[in-house]
Amino acid sequence: MNGTAGSSGEVVLSVHSLRTHYVTADGVFAAVRDVSFEVRRLERLGIVGESGSGKSALSLSILGLIDPPGQIVSGQVYLNGRDIRALGEKDLRTIRGREIAIVFQDPLTGLDPIKSIGDQIIEAIRIHQAVSRDRAKKMAVDLLRDVEVPYAARRLADYPHQYSGGMRQRVMIAMALANSPDVLIADEPTTALDVTTQAQVLDMLERRATERGAAVILITHNLGIVAEFCDTVQVMYAGRIVERSPAQGLFDHPLHPYTEALLKAVPRTGSAGGRLFAIGGLPPSLADLPPGCSFEPRCPVGRGEEICSSTAPEPVSLSVPGGTAVAECHFARQRHATTADAGEVAER
Repeated sequence: MNGTAGSSGEVVLSVHSLRTHYVTADGVFAAVRDVSFEVRRLERLGIVGESGSGKSALSLSILGLIDPPGQIVSGQVYLNGRDIRALGEKDLRTIRGREIAIVFQDPLTGLDPIKSIGDQIIEAIRIHQAVSRDRAKKMAVDLLRDVEVPYAARRLADYPHQYSGGMRQRVMIAMALANSPDVLIADEPTTALDVTTQAQVLDMLERRATERGAAVILITHNLGIVAEFCDTVQVMYAGRIVERSPAQGLFDHPLHPYTEALLKAVPRTGSAGGRLFAIGGLPPSLADLPPGCSFEPRCPVGRGEEICSSTAPEPVSLSVPGGTAVAECHFARQRHATTADAGEVAER
């Protein structure tokens, strides 16, 4: 179900040196640390990492939705070439939902429990489009049909609690796509759904986003979903992107030890009765980060190495299956050479 690769399309979203901190009585927590990346039209970008790695903080920072005690300290977010970080809240509200939209993990937090589904979709349409209520109602029915909600016209009058979890998520996707945004951020959109419903919702999301020409940023901890859905993958650890790679390259030749550890932790078919792999140790406190590589205390490659404990690694660009990957690891080149040699041996 991989989306149409957007590597050759125009850049619709560009993030530069974004930093977000949470200032608390226990210290300053650096949730997003100097993050930069681009997303191209129709690209399917996955952002993965453990809980607390900064994935959701990054998505909210892009949208300007960080609430106190959080604050965006610095950086720029260019949407269609315009720095939306420089806009006031009124202008931002006109952009959210029209040029960029988000689907949250729990649809009940994004849906108003005392308003009908129809009223909420109609409102989302009329905020950004100069159409009559009757016209917006017809559009709402079409949107529900597009996301495969049965008896769409009749179900407009229902309230969120009358929908199943999977159907509520479809409604959230319909609302996010209502105004054909250029970028859709889906933050753990299928976590609360069973496997079959997950597949149905993601397949529907892919088709509808492609029809509208939207790029999709999928935030998840589920690497299986990423393998099926994404063209490009970014791995976050302790608020930074430690690896960015074409999906094929990431799964075949991970360059960062943290990426490799995440892949090893994925349960395998036929491994019943065997021990599941777990990444040892705990992520560092975002209020007290080590001076070198943040993953060093847990890293099977760099743990105890002086350069890893004392010096933050610079990004290294290397060729992998599907294109070019960038990894922040002192041993990236060495690991790349080793995996390349292993691949040549396997081919023989």
